[in-house]
Amino acid sequence: MKIATWNVNSVKARLPIVLEWLRAAAPDVVLLQEIKTVAEDFPRLEFEDLGYNLAIVGQKTYNGVAILSKRPLEDVSQQLAGDAADTEARYVEAFVAGVRVASIYVPQGTEVGSDRFRYKLAFLDRLHDRFRRLLRDEERFAFGGDYNVAPEPGDVHDAERLDGTLCYHPEERARFRALLHLGLTDAFRALNHEQGRYSWWDYRAGGWQKDHGMRIDHLLLSPQAADRLVAADIDRAPRGRPKASDHTPVWCELSDVPLVA
Repeated sequence: MKIATWNVNSVKARLPIVLEWLRAAAPDVVLLQEIKTVAEDFPRLEFEDLGYNLAIVGQKTYNGVAILSKRPLEDVSQQLAGDAADTEARYVEAFVAGVRVASIYVPQGTEVGSDRFRYKLAFLDRLHDRFRRLLRDEERFAFGGDYNVAPEPGDVHDAERLDGTLCYHPEERARFRALLHLGLTDAFRALNHEQGRYSWWDYRAGGWQKDHGMRIDHLLLSPQAADRLVAADIDRAPRGRPKASDHTPVWCELSDVPLVA
């Protein structure tokens, strides 16, 4: 099973690029973030024509997440537990052919120390609780998305200058480490040790042209899924297209059977 995550930064604006990549890469499951549309206006037919089933949690203009799957989607959940007052479209989860998947759009945080930054940390704490419950039940899962956290110095283009800023703040990194310490595997990092591989580049100040990026999009695997991990990578090509999203796809592939008995 090939699983990809991609913050498309408006599914309508990037639709030709997204469809072209899906045809070429042929992922079985796609986790989209920042679709920036309500579910009723999502371009369903274009994705259904490629054989995908859809689970969409939309929001007008902002946020929005979706799961596309070549196989049927079961047990769909449209909200992350832990805050009944949180109505932002940032989470959708489903069960697909023996693997639980989720598309996650962690808040960016706006400004360190702000209410939005505290919301981001609380959202990561809620994710921690969800992961802990699933691990207790020994579920096989792959939860992908824009986590808006670069975990390590090699995941940002200038660790010294960026330390303490959004997406590379010590409190954010500590929350992300806490997820990994539960026993999760960062799919890309498990198979790729090269530093300076990014999934996001700012539109401003020539971020893409200078390769001034961050690795903030991740696929986190339970031990039962990590036992089946055979490949993982970041595909830079879509980011270089005209009118591209500022993010690019991250993907992993799981075998149908465990690699180690």
